[in-house]
Amino acid sequence: MTTQAPSIPRTVLHEQVALRLRQMLVEGEIPPGAKLNERELCEVLHISRTPLREAIKMLAAEGLVELLPNRGSVAVALDEDDVRHTFEVMAGLEAMSGQLAAERITDAELAEIEALHFEMMAAYTRRDLSAYYRLNAAIHRAINAAARNPVLTATYTQVNARLQALRFRSNQDGEKWQRAVQEHEAMVAALKARDGAALARVLTQHLHHKRDVVLEQLRSNAAPAGPSA
Repeated sequence: MTTQAPSIPRTVLHEQVALRLRQMLVEGEIPPGAKLNERELCEVLHISRTPLREAIKMLAAEGLVELLPNRGSVAVALDEDDVRHTFEVMAGLEAMSGQLAAERITDAELAEIEALHFEMMAAYTRRDLSAYYRLNAAIHRAINAAARNPVLTATYTQVNARLQALRFRSNQDGEKWQRAVQEHEAMVAALKARDGAALARVLTQHLHHKRDVVLEQLRSNAAPAGPSA
């Protein structure tokens, strides 16, 4: 890791450290399977080991980090079966969120989602993947929150944590990123129409497309390099 992150004020709780680490994991500064070097992270983030270790425990509970006995912690790396199974569950959770949100969303919540969508489109126009992903994730969380089902939200949050880095990287292909944007436009249209069935369909399709892109990336990365010229 070579990027120098801004220092974190001493008065900020370890939740802020977890937020910074989560971004580093999602955006690939700490790649899947990499060990979290506590000394290096303390230097980069300008913090002591106590808040760092508390933050790592939080991320382990979310499924982003794996704690290994006598070996420290590593960024979770999912194999193809993990990806298929997790996206299968996530597609169902997203569809249920959409179905219920279309029935229960308030005008104020809908206006907020539309505003987030406009911001996300601006980030897409700039090709600012970091800002795009942050706004994209906020839209999905807002749809889930509008469903008003705390059990669904708790399950959604837990499962989605395992997929954040993969969902981020799935937009690095320009054509597939454009398709994802079009699907988001369809989501907003279905939500405005209060059409739960249509929203559930587009969310399911959206997650299936994400799964397919991620599996393609995993296979590409695992493929042996051809002979050099």
